Amino acid sequence: MNIAKEEAMKLINKLPNQVTWDDIMYEFYVRKKLESALKAAQEGRVVPHEEVKKRFSSL
Repeated sequence: MNIAKEEAMKLINKLPNQVTWDDIMYEFYVRKKLESALKAAQEGRVVPHEEVKKRFSSL
């Protein structure tokens, strides 16, 4: 079975029985965003905290 499909099934199985479609979609969305952010961090595609503070302080 495809790894993504297995992970999706695990995620759904952890949700309560009274879950809505919106709840399921939200869980998938958050999971995807977290995976993307972790991958970016591992690849060094991040902005250091001090740089973010500097950028926002000039607004």
